[in-house]
Amino acid sequence: MTVFAQVKLPYAKDALAPHISAETIDFHYGKHHATYVTNLNNLAKGTEFENLSLEEVVKKAPAGPIFNNAAQIWNHDFYFMGFKGAAEGGGGKPSGALAAAIDKQFGSFEEFQKQFDAKAAGTFGSGWAWLCKKADGSLSLESTSNAATPVTTGMTPLLTCDVWEHAYYIDYRNSRPNYLKGFWSIVNWDFVAANFAK
Repeated sequence: MTVFAQVKLPYAKDALAPHISAETIDFHYGKHHATYVTNLNNLAKGTEFENLSLEEVVKKAPAGPIFNNAAQIWNHDFYFMGFKGAAEGGGGKPSGALAAAIDKQFGSFEEFQKQFDAKAAGTFGSGWAWLCKKADGSLSLESTSNAATPVTTGMTPLLTCDVWEHAYYIDYRNSRPNYLKGFWSIVNWDFVAANFAK
């Protein structure tokens, strides 16, 4: 049986402060994310999904509890890997082929940020905002609700922002726009570029 596990954070839990606090990491990663992992391990046991990889479960499970927990693990793993502390070089702007693709698709990095923020702020209720690469190599901004993920649609996720309220309530209360301002200060563009190169 596959034992599903959380991705290990590549930074200290206080490395993203003040944009994402250690307390938020304690709750978001240490409790919410960990609960999805526990749930999936319990739900998958004795089913056709227990020996699949996490991504295979996301792609093959029908709508319901197994999909919801598997997709939330995948989404959260991806989200947490997309950060780097500002002191370690997080934030700023992308370079190289990724920067060129953003400029081509959106006109400028600033316009991309504006449209991404609008997508994230406009996601109703709980969900995710994504920058994805489509099969033809072009870029696309996507919004998904609850546990839904572009992984199931054939697109390649490059970057995501979790807009479930538990992602930001401790630090920003109900102000999603202020959370989004902090988000850009800790994006790990090396991670995004590596996804783009796939």
